[in-house]
Amino acid sequence: MFDRLKVLKNQYEEICRRLEMPETYADPALYAKLDKESREIGPVVEAYTAYENACNAMNEALELMDDPEMRELAQDEYKDAKALKEKLENDIRILLLPKDPNDDKNVIMEIRGGVGGEEGMLFAYDLFRMYSMYAERKGWKIDVVNINETELGGIKEISFVVEGAGAYSRLKFEAGGHRVQRVPVTESGGRIHTSAATVAVLPQVEEVDFKLDMNDLKIDTYRSSGAGGQHVNKTESAIRITHIPTGVVVECQDERSQYKNKDRAMQILRSKLYEEEQRKQNAAVAAERKSQIGSGDRSERIRTYNFPQNRVTDHRLTGDNKNFNISNIINGDLDPLIDALVTAAQAEKLAMQQEA
Repeated sequence: MFDRLKVLKNQYEEICRRLEMPETYADPALYAKLDKESREIGPVVEAYTAYENACNAMNEALELMDDPEMRELAQDEYKDAKALKEKLENDIRILLLPKDPNDDKNVIMEIRGGVGGEEGMLFAYDLFRMYSMYAERKGWKIDVVNINETELGGIKEISFVVEGAGAYSRLKFEAGGHRVQRVPVTESGGRIHTSAATVAVLPQVEEVDFKLDMNDLKIDTYRSSGAGGQHVNKTESAIRITHIPTGVVVECQDERSQYKNKDRAMQILRSKLYEEEQRKQNAAVAAERKSQIGSGDRSERIRTYNFPQNRVTDHRLTGDNKNFNISNIINGDLDPLIDALVTAAQAEKLAMQQEA
């Protein structure tokens, strides 16, 4: 590990040197490439430099222990430096873990009301609201692609895109089955019901990553069924694309422009087919999903929202670490929960690395 760190440090210093050269400034593409590399390597090199400083502090403290007047102070300094060194070593191991190549991508999310009838669909709306509030906290943008609502304000299904730095790295942990326990607004007897919704999370794939054969596509236009006044009654702006070989269907009716709907639908279809292709061709994708504390399969129950007990329980976590305040979570304060999942995922990856 330390040989690799020395190489990375030299590489980082060379990148920084090149970034300061006039010819680099004159080449925007080169500058962007080097800047991206420096931001990727920088945190590792920074931690390694701090690690080296901690090692030096330990050695200096050891030398001071020979002086009777400085021994007690030196022992304290040695103890502090040793603790810092051990922490930094663990931090470095985490920073050196293989990165998910999709982490920086935008996200396509789908929520569907599950068991529980209308209550399951109302819960699907609550989940969409939760993710919308979380996205607002993170400064991300949400673009609804397709939505099928109920008369009581629930959601049968919704597809939406989340655009923002690191969106997939955080939201990928949301894939799976979400269960709710509460007294429905439609329940007159005050009984607690259990309902569910499913969440799918896909990285948004661009055309350079996965190309579609237009001969495999059946593209239909139709009139939007949602709100929109007279406009939706006069123009067939909604798009339905069917991928004939697989039968995958994507619909988009949010934009007023047929061209924009088609472009968004193509993005979603490309992402779905890309994930399926990756799943078939590369067993590592399945292992990666499992290392995200669970398989990420839609049918897997990952979390329970228990309103009577005022808690959210994530079933991929253990001990006291798995319970969170339901009011905070349902109102978009997801970072503490996601941070716990990230830490657990890193711990599992480290354990797998050590076993190998």
